[in-house]
Amino acid sequence: MNMPTPPSQITGSYTSGLRYEDYPCPRLAVELDSLARRENQLVLAQEQRIKTSQSQAFWYGVGQGDGIEASELANVRGEKEAVRKAMDVKVCQKTGAGAGRS
Repeated sequence: MNMPTPPSQITGSYTSGLRYEDYPCPRLAVELDSLARRENQLVLAQEQRIKTSQSQAFWYGVGQGDGIEASELANVRGEKEAVRKAMDVKVCQKTGAGAGRS
C-alpha cells in the first residue's frame, strides 16, 4: 500500500563528527537543542503524513509513501548523534531538550 515509515523506525543517517570537533561545549549544547527541536517538528510532520496516507489508502488503495520529512528526519537524527559524540569526547554537560537519547 506504500505507507510512510513510522517515525520510531527512522534511524539516523551517518554524519561525520569532524564538523563539530572544534565547537566549544556551549555551542554544541545549542546545536543539540536546535536539532532536538527540528527533530520534534519532523516527527509531527511524518505522523501527519501517515494520517493523510491512511485516509488516501482507504479511498484510493495506495498511500503516499515517505517524503522529504523521513529523509530529513534521518539526517537530523544523524546530526544529533554526531553532536552527542563530540560532546562525549569533550566531556560536556548535556542539558536541555536534546540531552535525552532517542
